[in-house]
Amino acid sequence: MDHFLALIIGYLCGSIPFGLVLAQAAGKGDIRNIGSGNIGATNVLRTGSKGLAAGTLFLDLLKGLVPVLLAAQMETSPTEMPAAAWGPVPLAAIGAVLGHCFPVWLNFKGGKGVATNAGVAFGLAWQIGLAYALVWIAVLAIIRISSVAGMSAVVAAAIAAVVLGFESFVPVLVLIAALIIWLHRANLGRLAKGEEPRVGSKK
Repeated sequence: MDHFLALIIGYLCGSIPFGLVLAQAAGKGDIRNIGSGNIGATNVLRTGSKGLAAGTLFLDLLKGLVPVLLAAQMETSPTEMPAAAWGPVPLAAIGAVLGHCFPVWLNFKGGKGVATNAGVAFGLAWQIGLAYALVWIAVLAIIRISSVAGMSAVVAAAIAAVVLGFESFVPVLVLIAALIIWLHRANLGRLAKGEEPRVGSKK
């Protein structure tokens, strides 16, 4: 029952479309009709409001962090968490990302999960979250392509889990990384053609 509850809590938290809500509340219209149509922070930035984008980024991160921390409280013993590859904590993690990417309220058309997975990474272990954030920020600062930074970060999180000794979290992080990269397949096509836009570009 705890496993199912963790998955549902994760999904419901992740499915809150903060980008859509904030953009509409600020009078920017339906974010799904702007730019890529995505509900994440990168597309919110295309409204011209850095504040809205930052708010979306923070809230999307939070909705990945909170269910993972709540699920940790469901564990009957702290010593069980590292051994449970598919216990409440990993299930809350995958639930949060699935909720963001496929929210029932938006006909299962959501974002790509990069910011939400950042919150998940910090919830699983702050060391994994730190590796995620450093790679995300570094790649974005160097090449200014949001999709590459996001995909690099999700892969880095899985690698960090292996290197830092959090092996029980590797399966869920690999699964999430595969999902997020799959959701970026259109971006990969544009990257191959040299057509992927850079953050801050007018095109």
